[in-house]
Amino acid sequence: MSGIECGGQAPDFTLRDQFGQDVTLSSYRGSKAVAIFFYPYAFSGVCTGEMAGIRDRLADFLTFDTEVLAISCDPMFALRAFADQDGLNFPLLSDFWPHGEVARAYGVLDETTGAAHRSSYVIDKDGVVRWAAHNAMPQGRDLEEHLRQLTAVV
Repeated sequence: MSGIECGGQAPDFTLRDQFGQDVTLSSYRGSKAVAIFFYPYAFSGVCTGEMAGIRDRLADFLTFDTEVLAISCDPMFALRAFADQDGLNFPLLSDFWPHGEVARAYGVLDETTGAAHRSSYVIDKDGVVRWAAHNAMPQGRDLEEHLRQLTAVV
């Protein structure tokens, strides 16, 4: 699994968040850099810990110049329950149908399990992929490094 190349345009997408609202990546173009967190499963141990880590540092991740989007192949209603249970107040996007279409476009869909790999991308204000990280399934991300990479592109 290699994902998409840095230096090229990020594949655009529109997905529904946990509230059923459409979120389009290109809507941030020209105004915000975006950190995209693909994660395998809502309610799973490592994913729950990572999303709580983002929640706990949300003021660092979300500024006038930055946005964070978390994407899984879980259905929207599962993401709403996940967000409500853990107080996750940032966009959790459902790549449920067509199943895994966005994860596939980013090269991070596990076709066997139907879940996204634990992968991250930082997209600059021009929509260009500036950084990527791919973690093994049981390995949590270094959120400090993600924050450093996100703030470096603004």
